[in-house]
Amino acid sequence: MNHRLQRLLLTGTLLFASTQFSVVRAQQVFSEQGVSIEFSAAPKPIAGEETTVQFKITGTSGGVPLSNLRPVAWLDQREPSQPSTLSRCKEKVQAFLQASFTRRPTLDLNAYYILALNNEPNISVIDPLSGFGGSKLLTLVPLKSPGEDWVMTDDNNRLYVSMPASNQVALIDVPTWKVIANMDAGVKPTRLALQHDQKYLWVATEDGITVIDTVSAKPAAHIKTADGPHEIAFNDDDTVAFITNRDASTISIIDIGKLAAVKQIKLGAKPTAIAYSSLSKTAYVAGETGGTILAVGGPRNDVIARIEVEGGVRTIALPPEGHFGFALNATKDVVDIFDVSSNRVVHTVPVEAGSDQISFTRQFAYVRSVKSEFVTMISLTSLGKEAPVTRFPAGQRAPGASDSIAPAIVAAPEEGSVLVANPADQTIYYYTEGMAAPMGSFQNYKRNPRAVLVLDNSLRETDRGVYSSSVRLPAAGVYDVVFLLDAPRVVNCFQMSVADNPAYPKKIETAVKIEPLNTQTAVNAKEKFTLRFKVLDAKTGTPKANLQDITMLAFLAPGIWQQREPAKPAAGGSYEVSFVPPEPGVYYIFFQIPALELQFNQTTPLTLRVVKP
Repeated sequence: MNHRLQRLLLTGTLLFASTQFSVVRAQQVFSEQGVSIEFSAAPKPIAGEETTVQFKITGTSGGVPLSNLRPVAWLDQREPSQPSTLSRCKEKVQAFLQASFTRRPTLDLNAYYILALNNEPNISVIDPLSGFGGSKLLTLVPLKSPGEDWVMTDDNNRLYVSMPASNQVALIDVPTWKVIANMDAGVKPTRLALQHDQKYLWVATEDGITVIDTVSAKPAAHIKTADGPHEIAFNDDDTVAFITNRDASTISIIDIGKLAAVKQIKLGAKPTAIAYSSLSKTAYVAGETGGTILAVGGPRNDVIARIEVEGGVRTIALPPEGHFGFALNATKDVVDIFDVSSNRVVHTVPVEAGSDQISFTRQFAYVRSVKSEFVTMISLTSLGKEAPVTRFPAGQRAPGASDSIAPAIVAAPEEGSVLVANPADQTIYYYTEGMAAPMGSFQNYKRNPRAVLVLDNSLRETDRGVYSSSVRLPAAGVYDVVFLLDAPRVVNCFQMSVADNPAYPKKIETAVKIEPLNTQTAVNAKEKFTLRFKVLDAKTGTPKANLQDITMLAFLAPGIWQQREPAKPAAGGSYEVSFVPPEPGVYYIFFQIPALELQFNQTTPLTLRVVKP
């Protein structure tokens, strides 16, 4: 469960407003607490097809869009004859937030997928929450040849993957996980970069840069710069692109409006890394054979400063809106941290031998090493005064050298957590800050994950005050769109009708339902817990006794631990099963009863909140 939901569980009593709303064309508008929420879904919701649900949130006074909010939402199917009353809306919000034995919504708009770029010509798509019936592998996306780099659009609808052996870039439609185009991109395409406005995809090739129009999915230009390999950076308004040309020891300045090189800056060292600082409006370039980081900026994009470091820098990275840049020296096994306001080094931090990548969360910089299973963490909170360093093991073995230049460590949707791909272990590890080791892992099914990416399906701010998510609707019917805003506290249940789709397989209705008998709202970690429940006929509510083949599956969200146990008949036609939850968190519990033709993926899970003793 992500942290915004955890905060909601711990805060005070929910304020439920009236459920009255006005319908404006296909939109529904609800106002309360000085906030107006306009709900819409487009295209028309059809079973089995993709729909984007959208909430436009503004202030009721002046209609000013409200940005940087944390709304959450669920879709829950209901009988058309059951109106969405205040009490039913209240019950659903409490049930979906409360980590106790409660039912789950039809669709949770607060989930995510894990993508692994493999050594083989394919991409693994792992569903950490719903993959409870054995494999968590949602699908495998085939490629013409192994991918080296990838980038996803801001709306999570398109994924681009460079394939050097095919001289192409694959375009993947994310909602369907289908390759819809293999775009010719030049000789051996490697690094990919999307402009901030998503207009052009920039592709580094052996002899320059191919610029692909993202609307037509065709090359808009091929810009010959100089001998590569090349790294790419953009200024904030997408008017200038900075291209490194390592073997030519130059930087090319590209006018994006003209799609032409307008300047070459000669360096004394082979440039291997570049990053742009929004704070200082400066591009920082490092050369592996020299001992200087060049700051390129100003009205003419000239060299405006030089930061002296030792030779061997191969990676430069800056956290979003950060005051400090990180230069990873692979020769000296250190990270030089420099202040972008003064352009001077303020810390030099030792890291593991063979370190080659840097990733960020809000609190830490993560440094990956190909020669060690340990990941180095550098605290960001006190930089300028000190740079505290810790580390944790991300696996059993060193990951080894990778053909991919894409990140092997990425931030997870949960605040203060990361996912680490370890190809040597064929595993992706889940780490939460403050822990001595990863909390759990996801198998990649005998495939080597060279890079990892997160597809966050939760509501995201796609425009100022507009929060959206794309969903595939499982069945026709009437749905409550359950919406919750934490601050100010606003709750409402909108309505959405989903049309039938004759071509879409119908959902198999289950003949039974599980009724939990435990009354506690939380149990202790590392202590034996016994779950008691009844199996009821879904239509009559009559208990089904003396079943001998009930299996319980419990797993810790987001799928990092699981256990199966047989249930035994107990008194009064009930059943019981015991297990020991290893860690605090939210656990999902499913059931399988072969005698009643009930499978794990047909049951609505129970949820259990586990706390520290």
